[in-house]
Amino acid sequence: MRERLGRPESRTVVVWAALTALICGLFSAALATWGAWHTARPLPDAAETTSLVAELLPGYEVNEIDPGAALFTFYSQPLRPRNLKSLLLLDGGEYQQGSSVATVRTAPRAAQQEMVALAERRLRETGWRTFPPHVTPELTCRAGGGCTPAGGPDNVSVVARRDDTGVDIHWLANPSIDGTHLTVAVYRDTPPAVLPAGIGGGLVGALLGGLVFAWASRRTRRPHPAANGVTVLYAVTMLFWWAPVLLAAPQLLGHHRDEPHPVWHPLWEWLGQPALSLFFVVGAGCALFALALAMVPRRDTDPLATPAPEFAR
Repeated sequence: MRERLGRPESRTVVVWAALTALICGLFSAALATWGAWHTARPLPDAAETTSLVAELLPGYEVNEIDPGAALFTFYSQPLRPRNLKSLLLLDGGEYQQGSSVATVRTAPRAAQQEMVALAERRLRETGWRTFPPHVTPELTCRAGGGCTPAGGPDNVSVVARRDDTGVDIHWLANPSIDGTHLTVAVYRDTPPAVLPAGIGGGLVGALLGGLVFAWASRRTRRPHPAANGVTVLYAVTMLFWWAPVLLAAPQLLGHHRDEPHPVWHPLWEWLGQPALSLFFVVGAGCALFALALAMVPRRDTDPLATPAPEFAR
């Protein structure tokens, strides 16, 4: 393998080739799954959301419906070209899965535990797959003194999934300024096309990444005039591509363990995208520059540098 990569004396070139193929496969798989996500049905409109709330929470008065603007949104709006600057400047975490949200101002006069039990019962009766409630204590914070549990009602979320739809019912420990006691968010489940698209895209990306690495490795073996520059640019590329993955993946794994998720976060978020998309863009720029330097003619193929035959001397 080291011979094929043009570095028979190197002990690590195979590892670097594998890391390059892997990260290229992950990014191409993420891009493919992003495209496949858009095969999902549109988000529920106001009428469908209102009907769903009435089905799951009889007796609750819907105050307002905010239909989702798109399957994925940037600050609750569809992503547009004018948003790309903000997306790159470390604001990409606002690109999230969209949902249609119903707010409820008037709730039945029942204890919070009874309301949660009612919601879970109605979800099971209507064919939803339910997950254990997630409780977040309401905290009281003092200036410079930390935070302690308030001792009153907690914030409670109940999530469930049915067919291609997920729902998140969230009770507030204290009503918001407009009197909202709870919210119901309705969103779409991962479409069936996402898995095969991710596998296919990942394999293609890994293959292409490995082939490009092998070509560049053979091309820039010494005495290539840009060998040092290509090595530095390659190292920067790997740093800027792998750092977001190593930061985001453990964080999301802990998040999934702490809270139930009927719908997992999409693959690109596990790679730190687009929250750290600036890292990806800088790394891609370095990779392209390195490939351009790799195309510089080698010194040992320069006709002027080729020794003259014996008979010509």
